[in-house]
Amino acid sequence: MIPAGFSYVRAGSVEEALDELSRHGDAARPLAGGHSLLPAMKLRRAEPGVLVDIGRLRELSYVRADGDRIAVGALTSHRTLERDPVVAAQVPLLAAAARRIGDPQVRNRGTIGGSLAHADPAADLAGAVLALDGVLVARGPAGVREIPAREFFTGRRRNALAPGELLTEIRLPAAPGRSYAFEKFSRRALDWAVVGVAAQARPGGGVAIALIGMGPTPVRATAVEEALAAGEPAAEAARLAAWGCEPPDDAVASASYRTHLAEVLVTRALAAL
Repeated sequence: MIPAGFSYVRAGSVEEALDELSRHGDAARPLAGGHSLLPAMKLRRAEPGVLVDIGRLRELSYVRADGDRIAVGALTSHRTLERDPVVAAQVPLLAAAARRIGDPQVRNRGTIGGSLAHADPAADLAGAVLALDGVLVARGPAGVREIPAREFFTGRRRNALAPGELLTEIRLPAAPGRSYAFEKFSRRALDWAVVGVAAQARPGGGVAIALIGMGPTPVRATAVEEALAAGEPAAEAARLAAWGCEPPDDAVASASYRTHLAEVLVTRALAAL
């Protein structure tokens, strides 16, 4: 429970943070709320040589309506997502997912950017952003680039950010009035999801469905989406929930149990829609 040694730098601006990340390369990690990174460091699952503290960069904490999309700063807290009126009106699935994270202390400290960059395959917000077809904005030495959520999660706790890049914003298509559902099963209150489902009705018909806890990354339930688009009844489509997934078989749950949970939770989400 004692982290490896590291150096600490507090950034006063985004530019300063980028300079520090570029200077230290792979050895550096940005520190936002700390609820994902610090426990990993204590367990020696992460051993950064330099922590670049960006937690006080208020310029990265915002929710803005920008035409037909919603822009969310990477340092926006879970609590803000839970309570913000723009999020509630335009992307309520994001608020529903944020509401299920930890307890009020965690939600007041944790940030959406930190959660997404940590890339835990059971993270609630990762599932919601994937179902919403979000785009993640990164700034780095080469400038600004946009990364679709489908391409951002590259493995268990691995993401598509290059060394020296910083996740600064999440852009989500506005979805006012569209039905949505967020379902998850945890062993105990406040635990990470064993399996979770984020579902969002699409404009013009169809449903986007993302699964968490069903592989090394959050995944889209494409087999269910395609079955529903082809006119299959929801109960039949839900049986395909685990198709193409690689559910882990570990001390938390067996792969077969996760497969069963995925079908049950997708069925509930479709009923809620």
